[in-house]
Amino acid sequence: MAEDLQIIAGTKAEQYEALLPQIKALLEGEPELVANLANMAAALKEQFGWLWIGFYLVKNDELVLGPFQGPVACTRIRKGRGVCGTSWQKAATLIVPDVEKFPGHIACSSASKSEIVVPVIRNGEVVAVLDADSAALDTFDATDQQYLERLVSLLVFA
Repeated sequence: MAEDLQIIAGTKAEQYEALLPQIKALLEGEPELVANLANMAAALKEQFGWLWIGFYLVKNDELVLGPFQGPVACTRIRKGRGVCGTSWQKAATLIVPDVEKFPGHIACSSASKSEIVVPVIRNGEVVAVLDADSAALDTFDATDQQYLERLVSLLVFA
């Protein structure tokens, strides 16, 4: 596929349905993880215009910043800290409608108002998390969770 993204309007589900095959095509046949993480983050940022979208990779018992789109970010996060570290610890997707109300939230950007974090699980272990932040409250919901979990399942971690 040409590295050309077709941005569509419509419901959130319709946008994801149009984006899913495009991201699959971007990943298909590309073995380089960093390239695939970068393209997935870029495609999601382009389609939805979120404040921040990217990956943190599990390395030596902490999350380390990976490919992302948006303002500069926290570089390392410990297990159980903030939304990302808690998602990693629980191995579960977390949707936070208002980050100010999340105990221990790590404010990498003061512009972030809501967040979703999706763990990438391989062989029963979290190997990374996908983190998306919005400048608006209550941006993320079960539709985002469903599609983002599908998208991260496409990633191949060696």
